[in-house]
Amino acid sequence: MTRTLVIIPTYNERESLPRQLAAVHAAAPEVDVLVVDDGSPDGTGEWAEERAQVDGRVHVLRRTAKNGLGAAYLAGFAWGLDRGYDLLCEMDADGSHRAEDLPRLLVRAADADLVIGSRWIPGGTVVNWPAHRRLLSTGANLYVRLALGIAVHDATAGFRVYRAEALRGLALGDVESQGYCFQVDMAWRVLRAGGRVVEVPITFVERAEGESKMSGAIIREALLKVTVWGVAHRARQVLGAVRRRT
Repeated sequence: MTRTLVIIPTYNERESLPRQLAAVHAAAPEVDVLVVDDGSPDGTGEWAEERAQVDGRVHVLRRTAKNGLGAAYLAGFAWGLDRGYDLLCEMDADGSHRAEDLPRLLVRAADADLVIGSRWIPGGTVVNWPAHRRLLSTGANLYVRLALGIAVHDATAGFRVYRAEALRGLALGDVESQGYCFQVDMAWRVLRAGGRVVEVPITFVERAEGESKMSGAIIREALLKVTVWGVAHRARQVLGAVRRRT
């Protein structure tokens, strides 16, 4: 059997996490869930540990500080790889990633190294997003495609499934990016390693409670790093073309 681990990072998600866990196991009863809590002061970590004591499919990784989404996922990847899981999934705790979409992503992982739940391919959609959020996301993804020369339409998406073999082939210790930039970074690493990336349309639902983790610093980091990566990528292409001609 394929062993699947759904990694859910949390920070002050005490209200939404129980519903998301229940939804995940209703949609995919066989998967395990790892809650990676960054020292939530609202008791999220404590609740998750209590749940883990009565449900063997739930595990908890407690961290002492809020070190960012990228660091949380990298810690979750290391935990899952050490325990021999075959598929490792990223999923939000707030319900914006619908659990009913998870089985379709898992099915596609049979022939892909990375499966992205995409909002911006035919069949994908977002619910309760204002116009400026749509513009920011579609514009950011267009910039990523142009800068890096990749065909992924939703490289910033955080609902995804990795094959363990693909993650083991990446230098995860070199990843320092966070937020949107982390998702772009990981997708591009898979592509540069020769991996296959596919997108599956999903419905993304804006969180109904709690606060978004989006910030100006996250946006600036993504813009700066993607620009630097893109310039370096294009420079390598030009240099390669010159060498071939000479």
